[in-house]
Amino acid sequence: MFKKFSDKENISGTTQVKTSVIRSIREKLLDKYPDIKDYIDQILPKKEPMKLIKCHDHIEILAVGGEPIFFKQRDDFMPTLKLLHKYPFLLPHQQVDRGAIQFVLSGANIMCPGLTSPGANLVQAEKETVVAVMAEGKEHALAVGVMKMSTDDIKSVNKGVGVENIHYLLDGLWHMKAIKK
Repeated sequence: MFKKFSDKENISGTTQVKTSVIRSIREKLLDKYPDIKDYIDQILPKKEPMKLIKCHDHIEILAVGGEPIFFKQRDDFMPTLKLLHKYPFLLPHQQVDRGAIQFVLSGANIMCPGLTSPGANLVQAEKETVVAVMAEGKEHALAVGVMKMSTDDIKSVNKGVGVENIHYLLDGLWHMKAIKK
């Protein structure tokens, strides 16, 4: 989604978010990610201005203090990798083996064999769950993805795409500069 993302080409507008909308966003985030309850004031400070950055392909990026922290494409907000590195407990972790790292970092989806091989660690999750993609022997997440099959299906079928790669290290969103507008 963010492979060829560029600030200059893809951003169509930036708006200041109203207080009532911020409250609504906070409630949605608390519903979707209950583990951030104790950290919501650090992630979304009440005194800090919040901007909604509208991009092409129905992508919206939520920025606090100019830094992108959440993004969405039509549906629910997902944390950016920079936020996920600060708060790694936000999402369930699915670990791939060492052989998958280079493919994940080039934007490829995570295939089922990469999630079931030795070195991988598959945590129970349902289809359409937003997950952090970890790598064998690495401390931080490589990508944010969406489960395309439940973990039970991944184990039984062991073929095809297990996790859709949405946002990964060194993609356009990772390199996005702070918004000053």
